[in-house]
Amino acid sequence: MSDAAHRGLFLAFEGGEGAGKSTQVRLLTEELAGRGRAVRATFEPGDTPAGTVVRQLLLDRADLALSPRAEALLYAADRAQHVDAVLRPALAAGEVVVTDRYVDSSLAYQGAGRAIPREEVAALSRWATGGLVPDLTVLLDLPPVTGLARARGRAAADRMEAESLEFHERVRATFRELAAAEPHRYLVLDATLPADDLAAAIRARVAALLDPALPR
Repeated sequence: MSDAAHRGLFLAFEGGEGAGKSTQVRLLTEELAGRGRAVRATFEPGDTPAGTVVRQLLLDRADLALSPRAEALLYAADRAQHVDAVLRPALAAGEVVVTDRYVDSSLAYQGAGRAIPREEVAALSRWATGGLVPDLTVLLDLPPVTGLARARGRAAADRMEAESLEFHERVRATFRELAAAEPHRYLVLDATLPADDLAAAIRARVAALLDPALPR
């Protein structure tokens, strides 16, 4: 159980650049809303007024030098506000909450990518979230060379997309390690598959969590 007080379902989507998280979040929320479920799609960093400012510092200001620890603290600040202002209220109201990125992204990007000890990032994240853990994390796994080509083909690279291939390889390895450590709480999918195939697999897993009697 991710949080004893909440009545909703908390789903997180994780993966490297270009993995298709935003597409799958959209498809799932449309599906759930069509079934009459109260559902909230959200994202990190930036889905609060304060978070918008933090996102600009983290991703949009390529000219702004940030130390690894400063970067980790900014992500934690965004997440703390996100949990208090968006996630916990929606979950308490019984909604299905679907977030594009959560704690695993910090463990992968700031932990492995920036070489900050993972337990330090984990402790910071636990404090920022008050221990709120997703009921299910969907990991869209994609080779970084493929994901970066997708991401960089859409627009100018942000601060993370501009990092080296080696950086993104470390990020991918950490996502996979986290999923392997808790297989009951993860759905790992090959993000090279067609979007409709991925959506069907996600829909089936979420249906089982919401109501085993729902058609898969």
